[in-house]
Amino acid sequence: MIHVVAIITTKPGQRENVLEAFRANMPAVRTEDGCIEYGPATDAEGIGGFQTKFGADTFVVIEKWRDVAALKAHAAAPHMAAYAAKVKDLLANRVIHVLSPAG
Repeated sequence: MIHVVAIITTKPGQRENVLEAFRANMPAVRTEDGCIEYGPATDAEGIGGFQTKFGADTFVVIEKWRDVAALKAHAAAPHMAAYAAKVKDLLANRVIHVLSPAG
């Protein structure tokens, strides 16, 4: 299994616009062969002082893929290119971590 943690930082005030486009793309991604988990997450509230928040302009995408081939096919999917084109002018930064289980 392959884990992906993508940290998406939007330009100020654009997070909800990007999330709207992201959510519209989710059904296509979730039907891709090898997709186990794919969804956005934002800072939880009321956690306390030990939490380090990403902030109001950032969300994190939590993904799990069956294998590297499935992840590569996802990255090359036409709906991902369409999503990227929709949001490119709204993003400030994007960092993608691809991880293998350490078990």
